[in-house]
Amino acid sequence: MSGTTGTFVGMPAFPVAAHDAVRNTTLRANLKHATHTIRDKRARAVAELDDWAQLREAGKQIKDHTLRHLEHYLVRLEESVTAAGGTVHWAADADEANRIVTRLVRETGETEVVKVKSMATQEIGLNEHLEAEGIRAYETDLAELIVQLGDDRPSHILVPAIHRNRGEIRDIFEKEMGSWGRAAPDGLTDTPAELAEAARLHLREKFLRAKVGISGANFMVAETGTLVVVESEGNGRMCLTLPETLISVVGIEKTVPTWQDLEVFLQTLPRSSTAERMNPYTSTWTGTTDGDGPRTFHLVLVDNGRTDTLADEVGRQALRCIRCSACLNVCPVYERAGGHAYGSVYPGPIGAILSPQLRGTGSAIDASLPYASSLCGACYEVCPVAIDIPEVLVHLRERVVQGGEVTRRGAKVTLKPAKGHAAERAAMRAARWTFTHPAALGAGQRLASRTRRFHPRTVPGPGKAWTATRDLPTVPAESFRDWWQRTDGGKAGRDGGK
Repeated sequence: MSGTTGTFVGMPAFPVAAHDAVRNTTLRANLKHATHTIRDKRARAVAELDDWAQLREAGKQIKDHTLRHLEHYLVRLEESVTAAGGTVHWAADADEANRIVTRLVRETGETEVVKVKSMATQEIGLNEHLEAEGIRAYETDLAELIVQLGDDRPSHILVPAIHRNRGEIRDIFEKEMGSWGRAAPDGLTDTPAELAEAARLHLREKFLRAKVGISGANFMVAETGTLVVVESEGNGRMCLTLPETLISVVGIEKTVPTWQDLEVFLQTLPRSSTAERMNPYTSTWTGTTDGDGPRTFHLVLVDNGRTDTLADEVGRQALRCIRCSACLNVCPVYERAGGHAYGSVYPGPIGAILSPQLRGTGSAIDASLPYASSLCGACYEVCPVAIDIPEVLVHLRERVVQGGEVTRRGAKVTLKPAKGHAAERAAMRAARWTFTHPAALGAGQRLASRTRRFHPRTVPGPGKAWTATRDLPTVPAESFRDWWQRTDGGKAGRDGGK
């Protein structure tokens, strides 16, 4: 993976990757079983709350308010963290964040770190950067451990190994655990209890030995400088409390103003992600405390395209995301294509709008992601902070096709239209001209009606891909405009019946 862009190196555009993925029957079976199970449980958990709609709106309003005043709350956050004994570092991009973390680890003299599951560190390619610098990072989340041991890539925000079944996981443990630490027990089966126990024994020695922990954060409270991690396995609690040095790498959009704001998100996040009323482990820490937890705390605040995204009035709502993954579990495209096809650590509907904004639409992958959707709207319906993902998808499609002015690294630049969309642009220009000239529109409708029996079911040329899986709509024998004029808006038919 490229640390600068967060792109999986060598990945083709989404249509090509998805074309191969949908033919993998094992992958599709794994995804269907997992996503349907999670989303059904989520629906039941959400239905327990009579005020879910109000909580959803409150989360949206809190996030929007914070993003509008982000410069104020980030300064407040830095002041609060510093006052509590922590040190804040600012990283404009992935390269700078990786350099900061590497320097901080080297200053401890250690060559190993344990990690809490973190999308931000995956985004910047931290593990790969540390490895190149002679520092080994051990993932401690069970699913992340499976991905790491299997030399794989995550395919889901919440469950990175969702594409693996129990038999595959057992094989990975038996083959790879010994080269990373404690080997898997002899005679390991694929029962969940045995797989979990093998991971527990493997990780326990790492928890007890590690002097440096690296985490992300689900939320950062500007009022107090408190960071929050919610998780289900207890590995996060071990990483956050046992090491002598803790380094947290967090995107700037994870800020919330006050402790009271957490009340909303600690109700909506667990129900939307793991379908639980509350997470088994909710860890909070504020700076350092003598005799309790890490002696040294560093917070690395990462931009990496977020302020550029903030400048987009439509696209900025993607920064509300609290990484619950509910949108992935209801998306028909994700269910069939899987997460790897998105070429990013952010798969699914949220990845289709977040990655092209953080990274730009210059690559084939990012230019294709806004089209990785049927626009069915299921993602918007389940989003706990009401991100209108279909609206942003259409907005980004327009950017890809038309180009236009965007913000990159804080400066306004004009994007050229992406290659391969000339026919689409010509069609849209023709449609715009036709709809603004009523006489031409009427003549075209009459011509289409009179030649309807000669119309093909599919379109040749550039339109072939669209009609390969759908028929063209049948043209009526008479246009609505002509019917209206002939019947005086239907009056002639009613009067004739009296």
